[in-house]
Amino acid sequence: MTALRANAIFISAFAGLLLIALLLFTSQWGAVPISLDDWTSLINQGGDIQSGSSYVLWQLRLPRVVFALLIGAALGLSGALTQGLFRNSLADPGLLGVSAGAACAVALGIVLLNDLNIPLVPQWRFWTIPALAFSGAILVCFALDRIARWITPGSIAGLLLTGIALNALAAAVIGLCTYLATDEQLRNLTFWTMGSLSGSNWFLVLAITVLFAFAWWRLRSLIPVMNVFSLGESVAAHVGIEIGLIRMEIIFWVALLSGFAVAWCGMIGFIGLIAPNFARAWLGGDQRVVVPASMLLGGILLLLADTCARTIAIPAEVPVGIFTAFLGAPFFILLLRSSRRQLA
Repeated sequence: MTALRANAIFISAFAGLLLIALLLFTSQWGAVPISLDDWTSLINQGGDIQSGSSYVLWQLRLPRVVFALLIGAALGLSGALTQGLFRNSLADPGLLGVSAGAACAVALGIVLLNDLNIPLVPQWRFWTIPALAFSGAILVCFALDRIARWITPGSIAGLLLTGIALNALAAAVIGLCTYLATDEQLRNLTFWTMGSLSGSNWFLVLAITVLFAFAWWRLRSLIPVMNVFSLGESVAAHVGIEIGLIRMEIIFWVALLSGFAVAWCGMIGFIGLIAPNFARAWLGGDQRVVVPASMLLGGILLLLADTCARTIAIPAEVPVGIFTAFLGAPFFILLLRSSRRQLA
């Protein structure tokens, strides 16, 4: 037990140093170059800077890299939970339509709330989009769980086909909203469908940190149960686990994490697919180590993808969803190839 704890402490310390190094490294890259003098000026003035490269570093670059790390960790966590819930490595909130459901609800909200002239309290405006995204995500989660278990119980192919159908339905609704949208609404819809972290700021960093901390506090006691749950529902029920309650809680957290990620960053695919599979191949199938490793790898993947998105076409910015799709699509094909016996 002592050796295990020492190993965990070593891995945690290494992961922390790696994240700090990545944050420092990626914050140097961008349209405005950052030098050591900018860091020194920032430290000496305590963040109270009104212009110059130090202002860019504090108000734009650092919030964005920290936000990318947190959103990537949230996507990696939701992906690990989804794969644990459906007990297969091909499950992912993006592939199964959860992210599309969240974006669909946001698109409906952007178009309909404006057309209906519904007045909103100014303090509520910030939370309207996340609430809509969460509603769409949790609706798709429950629909996916019920339809897949009803039509093709235990079938990976049936699960994926159900996700494709839900993705197509959500895409149709988003397309209809795009057709009905005004020019301003159309620009907003483009942001949600392609993914971007350009709207990041310290308030969003604080908001996702609070959400993430609360989710991790609750899930720490749920993750060990998922190891038994992964053996099958009959085994889990035999040892006294309340299957229905566990499924509902996992669905809630997947919808919450995915919904808020879509609300603030748009649709960013494949992070929740790649990170848990890499973690499982690296550390084995124990959820107690797979889930934290998925969070770490998800954060690193999105941080690197966003760094490419904002630097490869300076001064323009490429949507980050393009880079995650370039990485994730071939990876998904390889997963399909390795799982062809199960699909058959």
